[in-house]
Amino acid sequence: MIQHELLNLPTKKFGTGTLIAQGSGVGSWQLLSYQVPINPVHAALLRTGKVFFFTGSGNNPTRINSPFNSVVWDVNSGTFTSQSPPTDPSGLPIDLFCAGQSFRADGRLMIAGGTLQYDPFYGATAAFLFDPSNEQLTAIASMKYGRWYPTVLTLGNGRIFALSGLDVNGNLAINPEIYSSSWRAFSQATSPFELYAHLILTATGQVFYTGGYFAFNNGVSARLLTLPGNFNQRITETPVGALQQPDSGAQAASVLLPPAQDQRVMVIGGGNPNQATNRVSIINLNATNPAYAAAPSLNFARKHHNAVILPDRTVLVCNGSGFDEAGNAATLTAEIYDPIANTWTLTAPANRVRLYHSVALLLPDGRVVTTGGNPRRLNECDSNGNLPGTPSLPCEDRQIEIYSPPYISQTRPTIQNAPAEISLGNTFTVTTPQAQNIQWVSLIRPMATTHGLDTEQRLVDLPIASRTSTSLSVTLTSNRNIAPAGWYMLFVSNNSRIPSVARWIRVR
Repeated sequence: MIQHELLNLPTKKFGTGTLIAQGSGVGSWQLLSYQVPINPVHAALLRTGKVFFFTGSGNNPTRINSPFNSVVWDVNSGTFTSQSPPTDPSGLPIDLFCAGQSFRADGRLMIAGGTLQYDPFYGATAAFLFDPSNEQLTAIASMKYGRWYPTVLTLGNGRIFALSGLDVNGNLAINPEIYSSSWRAFSQATSPFELYAHLILTATGQVFYTGGYFAFNNGVSARLLTLPGNFNQRITETPVGALQQPDSGAQAASVLLPPAQDQRVMVIGGGNPNQATNRVSIINLNATNPAYAAAPSLNFARKHHNAVILPDRTVLVCNGSGFDEAGNAATLTAEIYDPIANTWTLTAPANRVRLYHSVALLLPDGRVVTTGGNPRRLNECDSNGNLPGTPSLPCEDRQIEIYSPPYISQTRPTIQNAPAEISLGNTFTVTTPQAQNIQWVSLIRPMATTHGLDTEQRLVDLPIASRTSTSLSVTLTSNRNIAPAGWYMLFVSNNSRIPSVARWIRVR
């Protein structure tokens, strides 16, 4: 275990979380005094409240046959626990760099694909499950196709859907596959979906391709995918229209706006592929004929950025640059979208420029952790480990930075009691001393993110059926596609939209 000193800052205790005291209406950023021990290209929030970072060879071709550990970060203690890399039968490490990831119903993280070879890039067929209870990776059946930069999505029935990626020969994998207890591939090809295509599970069980992607859209527009029950049948693709600047989705961000029941998807920024845009488009998938419409633009054009749903039902957009991986075109100022007001608000400036391979995710106490930033491979960096011509921009940024939204400094409601498990369609009780002043009860699915792509995060509304002075009776949707089985963070928010610290709860 690697021990680091914790922040020497004043703190307040709220529920089970320890929060940094903040006072600004724009929130504030704080660099921690320690770093992630590895290049944090992939990040996932575990049901234990810890964060799992993995990277494989981490954008460094000289490491491809060298050991590369993953680490679990205990946020509260400031410690990292290392895990040895998985190996193939010959004893060489299996490279999880640029795999896809999503959570299974039991809280284990599916990791599928990775790097088989650098330049030209070939994709690995390997797949693993990471168990938060013992913090170990376990190999499962390999995929039918190699996948480098694939998209992995958990479906409402608990199965895992894998799309795109480069195969073992460096060609685009155009036959998706699904994992239940083993992998089965569709016999008929889809359109040539780009690497890390942005996918979101919809209320109908269809899969929505938002129009966000890694580099080029390959002529494939935003569309709804209907998965057949027979693997010999073709996946039906129904294009949706009116996405603004459809060729500017490179390194964009996509998010299912809160609450998930509204079925509104936002595409934020992106590039074409170099010049970034500040365009924002929203589509209502509940509409009879869904089509994108322009929304208020970002204050800063961005690509390589991250979008995080906050428990006050806003969306934080941070990191990124106005031109490809150019540090001198980057902005330190994040911005927050309010779906109710339909406005963007600027935050306090961050301390670090974060571009390609940066990550951001929500913590159970309502803060957001950001880290990473890996503009170039290490063999392209100077002797000081910096990008040539940009001394302030390291080739591997392992510094951890925490954003505390304005609600962190407010008096927050608390959850005294809630069930450990709930079932679809059930009504249950949440005990809180502030019950008379609570307007929202929400479930937020933990993030599993890389390259600005996250197929996991969603906020599910739990309508309040009745209340007493100390308790709320709330109902979970009966739609498995709105709330896929798994672990969620339970939040209550008061009439001023100030959220509690979360409690973990399992949806069965």
